[in-house]
Amino acid sequence: MARDYSGTVSVIIPVYRLENYIIDTLNCIVEQSYTDWELILVDDHSDDASSELIEKYISDKGLEDKILLFHQTDEKGAASARNRGMKESHGRYVAYLDGDDVWDCNKLEKELRFMKDKDAAFVFTGYEFADENAVGLGKIVHVPETINYRQALKNTTIFTSTVMFDTNKIPRDKLMMPIMKSEDTALWWRLLREGNIAYGLDENLVLYRRPGKNGKSLSSNKFEAIKRIWALYRKAEGLNVFVSAYYFCFWAVRAVLRRI
Repeated sequence: MARDYSGTVSVIIPVYRLENYIIDTLNCIVEQSYTDWELILVDDHSDDASSELIEKYISDKGLEDKILLFHQTDEKGAASARNRGMKESHGRYVAYLDGDDVWDCNKLEKELRFMKDKDAAFVFTGYEFADENAVGLGKIVHVPETINYRQALKNTTIFTSTVMFDTNKIPRDKLMMPIMKSEDTALWWRLLREGNIAYGLDENLVLYRRPGKNGKSLSSNKFEAIKRIWALYRKAEGLNVFVSAYYFCFWAVRAVLRRI
């Protein structure tokens, strides 16, 4: 008998050098109060033990029917890995999770209920910055009730690990990420520019793990972040220099406020 995916949340995780974090992330999904989920992991040609740890976890837990691991033939980046995950997914609902972040055990249940209450296609939640050990630092990012395209250009508060989509309302092909830096923000903007509204559940349901000062993630590199957001305004959105500078000023202020 074919499985009914009409209530399933497909969780998509790109995997690259996550051997220190991936077990915590897998546990936070397995421990969800909402149990109708499938997990799609896409290993982006990682050169550490991430895949071996995932395969052992699946086998030890007997979760072959719930957790699927796919492999990229070479390193293509997070956008390509997420897009592969989207193609392999089956659930009506799609949620993204970065492989070093951690969800509250009620995240899927609360967010799905919120999505249905709002009759929304695109929802996101609040989150908290955490240290290397996924211990919250007390800095919680609150989110607005709704956000439209113009507001999103000023405020990049929609964090990837908090997002959920209803593919009955936004088809999967519309959710494919562009192959560029900050591909997630570029996707949010494109969806909002097309007339969708994102609804924010202002509840802290995600721990955003940040590396220490010697970490090498893109998020920790301020100069890289500045270059990425400027490129989004100029190249992805095609805004002129003056309009880009206008929105950039709002982004810069809010980016600082989120981190102090």
